[in-house]
Amino acid sequence: MSAGVRMNIYMSGQGAFAVQVAEALLDEGHKIVGAAAPRLRKGKSDEGDAMSWDRLRSWAYRRDVPWTDSAELRAMHIPDGVDIILAAHSHAFLGRRTRARASVATIGYHPSLLPLHRGRDAIRWTVRDGDKVTGGSVYHLTERTDGGPLAAQEHLLVPPGSTPQTLWRDHLAPLGVRLLLKVVADLAANRRIEVPQDERLATWEPAMDAPPLFKPELIALPGTDTVRVESGRWALHDR
Repeated sequence: MSAGVRMNIYMSGQGAFAVQVAEALLDEGHKIVGAAAPRLRKGKSDEGDAMSWDRLRSWAYRRDVPWTDSAELRAMHIPDGVDIILAAHSHAFLGRRTRARASVATIGYHPSLLPLHRGRDAIRWTVRDGDKVTGGSVYHLTERTDGGPLAAQEHLLVPPGSTPQTLWRDHLAPLGVRLLLKVVADLAANRRIEVPQDERLATWEPAMDAPPLFKPELIALPGTDTVRVESGRWALHDR
């Protein structure tokens, strides 16, 4: 591959951020060959009510891009010829066989300086903890939640008075679009960056609106002992 190569990309995501990423990828000359987004009416057919669709699903429909409910996404839904599977605000787990359908890479964006603040509510925990510095990370998806090697990362200072909404909208979402475009361009130019995350620094926080969830993959690691819980978070510690 070389610079300027068009990549065939399968999108898994939701909301405005996923649409922003998809549009930016098209502007760069890449092709979106499929999309997975959540079915907002759980367990109910919503085919006749497009007003209830997730934004990525609506975006895909208008462009004749095949759509799959992200809760049902499996390897069989990924078409032949996909170069990159890209997760943009996706809470769907992409299994080993699904990831293997991408010939180049499966990548995702996380709004924190991984390995800090793993988990789906990273921004809310950033604000809750009063962090002065945060950032975004693009990483290669693996079996471990938010634990794959880093492809790109950039920090930013948290503006005083930030809320989770303003921090995401004004800073971390635009950063995510830019970093994802950078990594796709790197992969198209045959530049594959994989920097292992430092597990000694890893933290994982549960979703704020969900019961505590045990994350065994964070503690079943060589050279680590059991975790201690601090303010609802799991923190790794070396022996």
